[in-house]
Amino acid sequence: MTTLYGPAEIVIGMNDSISRVRLFDGPLDLKWHHCATTSDFIADMFALPYHSSRNDYREVRHNIGYLVNELIENAVKFREPGEIMVEASMDQDSFKVKVSNVVATQTAAAFQELLSEITVGDPGDLLIERIEANAADPEASGSGLGLLTLMSDYGARLAWIFSPVDDGKRVHVETFATIPVSQSH
Repeated sequence: MTTLYGPAEIVIGMNDSISRVRLFDGPLDLKWHHCATTSDFIADMFALPYHSSRNDYREVRHNIGYLVNELIENAVKFREPGEIMVEASMDQDSFKVKVSNVVATQTAAAFQELLSEITVGDPGDLLIERIEANAADPEASGSGLGLLTLMSDYGARLAWIFSPVDDGKRVHVETFATIPVSQSH
């Protein structure tokens, strides 16, 4: 059964002008530095229309880079072997991205449980609660701090679609995100 977390309008919000980047497993193996390199490339590419204003360019590039890096890092950290697909588009009001990968069924279940907690309520309040909980338990992981930071500090709107893979052992996860971009260019 396919399951949606977050607002449905985000998952149908990609326009026709989509750029795609595929990260494949291979002799280099997917590691953390691939996340930063890929997110920097995407941020540079999509911030180019803002080059006439140095401040706008830097802000848009930083926001897109932070968002994409967080989503790719999560995909790399929790994935099963296979590719990660990054699809992105931008209009004058917002940058949109979708990151797709496959995770183990138990990983998907734990993530869905986390999403049930962090997608209700005010992201700013939840972020503070999670920071306090992590300070109390330094061994805690998978707290959703990165996602809450995106929602609280960057105005990101996020949604996820979980679809079972035919083998019954894995789940295809699509993470959708949109953030506002400056309109002063």
